[in-house]
Amino acid sequence: MTRPDRTVWFLTHPQVAVDPDTPVPQWELSAVGRGRAAALAGAPFLERVDSVWSSAEVKAVRTAELLAGDLPRFVRDDLGENDRSATGFVPPEEFEGLADAFFARPQESVRGWATAADEQHRIVAAVEAVLADPRAGERDLVIVAHGGVGTLLLCHLLGEPITRRRDQPGQGHYFALDRDTRAVRHTWRPLEDLR
Repeated sequence: MTRPDRTVWFLTHPQVAVDPDTPVPQWELSAVGRGRAAALAGAPFLERVDSVWSSAEVKAVRTAELLAGDLPRFVRDDLGENDRSATGFVPPEEFEGLADAFFARPQESVRGWATAADEQHRIVAAVEAVLADPRAGERDLVIVAHGGVGTLLLCHLLGEPITRRRDQPGQGHYFALDRDTRAVRHTWRPLEDLR
């Protein structure tokens, strides 16, 4: 007996309220971000979803809460964004340069950040752990996480070297993969395409 196609929807949180005085993992969604996440509640794709998983970072948890409705929700620390705690918040212009270096030299630490290679290993293992967890259910599932680790996961799934060329176009995007084969169904699309 063949099973119907099963999908993993990997979503990134939408826009956040940037607060340089608050640790980045504790940032909340902005009003725009909350609106984009809330607009997914009740979307047709959720009818086949058995569970929603998120990182423990506030912006990911909030996104999962807003879209999940009555679906079971689970939180895993290892679905979090790349560890950039060595620098904390950096202004956007400086951050872009650091992110470029992070992806360009995956075996090296950039200003104390975890390496891209190590973070890729972590996010791949975290997603595999979610897929093996009986609480995930038997049908589709949603993972809400972050753009950096999403890019590293996407590179792995596509069998490509780590590259920022696969980075999401902006906060609040998703890609889809086959739950059984891990084949990428499509790369980044805006959350609005899920409605």
